[in-house]
Amino acid sequence: MNLALIGYGRMGRLIEQIAPEYGFNVKLKLDVDNNFGFEGITAENFRGIDVAVEFSVPATVVRNIELISGLGVNLVVGTTGWHEHLERVRQIVEGNGTGLVWSPNFSIGVNVFSRLVAEAAMLLSEQPEYGAWAWEIHHDAKKDAPSGTLLKLVDEMRRLGYDRPIDVASNRAGSIPGTHEIGFDSPADTITLRHTARSREGFARGALSAARWIAGKKGFFEFSDVLFSQEEE
Repeated sequence: MNLALIGYGRMGRLIEQIAPEYGFNVKLKLDVDNNFGFEGITAENFRGIDVAVEFSVPATVVRNIELISGLGVNLVVGTTGWHEHLERVRQIVEGNGTGLVWSPNFSIGVNVFSRLVAEAAMLLSEQPEYGAWAWEIHHDAKKDAPSGTLLKLVDEMRRLGYDRPIDVASNRAGSIPGTHEIGFDSPADTITLRHTARSREGFARGALSAARWIAGKKGFFEFSDVLFSQEEE
């Protein structure tokens, strides 16, 4: 299958490196040099492309999705910082009859971690003595803070019934791939859940798994649908 990379930074280069393991040939690479004004998103450039993987920047992601979906090409979107536009993007994808998988984090471990956090939040929602915090740290080049992953974790805690205050904090330093921590504290004890990424490879492999899964499908999905759809069936 033919793959387009939208954004060719560290993630894009890593995806290109391991794409053949997932049955993909990288046929198109777009970045600030050849897609600054979206001029690279043309029917000619995308002819024969099966899936586009989008790791660009928050300011351009929605327009990239709109144009690429308009060409009939399915997408995997790993850019964060745009999730207030989720409903608009869903309407675009469904209106074009294409497929899209999005996630603030394509790490398999983080998605399992999210389920553990949600379960803990549900179990402690009726225990008023437990306060909660949410914290993350990433490399200093990451644009959004708090991370999309942390905000999604907090949303999941709320959705599962934890309606008390959650103290949210983030840091940016060095080259840290990403650490997320959720904690609950009471006068009697502390519960800490933490996920630490060792490299970006887990994110790249998750994105490529999603690309293979969405090829030929229609609809708007999260990465958890890719990972857990069989279980939920």
